Amino acid sequence: MPITIDEILAQDRENRPNERTLPWEETRGGVTVVVEPKPHWAEDMRAFRLGSREYCRYANWMAYGARTRFHGHIDTSGDDVMMKARALIAREIADGFWD
Repeated sequence: MPITIDEILAQDRENRPNERTLPWEETRGGVTVVVEPKPHWAEDMRAFRLGSREYCRYANWMAYGARTRFHGHIDTSGDDVMMKARALIAREIADGFWD
């Protein structure tokens, strides 16, 4: 039976946050964000609100949770980050990169 997108995301979540390669959801104080893994050039990861186009630094999210100050983002929400990751994984599964 082929591996599923949810299984791949779950396997990645077994790593420490700074070693993850795929986005994941976190909820604190009733606010849910999607954390975008850190690219090699970034100082810190970003956390995007799940349903709106706002983000914060992951370090701030860890320190302040739902009280973190979020900044507007012109074209990305947490939903967008997760949809892009799921589409990428689906293509990789279809291309045979995951067995």
